[in-house]
Amino acid sequence: MVLEITRFGNPVLRQKGARIEKITPEIQQLVKDMFETMYEAAGVGLAAQQVGRALQLTVIDVRGVKDRPSTMEIDGKEVDVKEHMPLALINPEIKAFGNPATGPEGCLSFPEIYSDIARPEFVEVTATNAEGKQFSFRAGGLLSRAVQHEVDHLNGILFIDRMSTEAKRELKAELDELQTATKAALKK
Repeated sequence: MVLEITRFGNPVLRQKGARIEKITPEIQQLVKDMFETMYEAAGVGLAAQQVGRALQLTVIDVRGVKDRPSTMEIDGKEVDVKEHMPLALINPEIKAFGNPATGPEGCLSFPEIYSDIARPEFVEVTATNAEGKQFSFRAGGLLSRAVQHEVDHLNGILFIDRMSTEAKRELKAELDELQTATKAALKK
């Protein structure tokens, strides 16, 4: 089922997600619904906060992006990213490292708003999947950026918080308009 994507201005986007203690059928259904929602919106990642649920859960699938490559290592060996997509990350823990790499980012909660964001080049991830199995991997490229962006969401951090002051100033009118429209819709 395609869920409604929360927009900037909705307070749930600023909430730190609660840990998921047990993989229930409801959580597994939420994972399926989040994938369906993400694909419908042509996104590469979606956090639970973006569908109105403050949980430590995100879904990611970078297979559709051809111009921004991703790398993935499991147990120190490089693997084909496509063979490990899509990813559901429950209670993810990350360690970002490497030099900052600046690249374009957008967010499904900020339609048509994009900016260059600097993030560490690589990330090590440990998470639980929708079947309750713990797994770990190291990511680079777009996958690293997507993981960091989505884990920020799980902690109530938005990509606008990582924008340069100049970029925020340039986007101020669009951000104010989106936030105002979202808050007005929430009052209805």
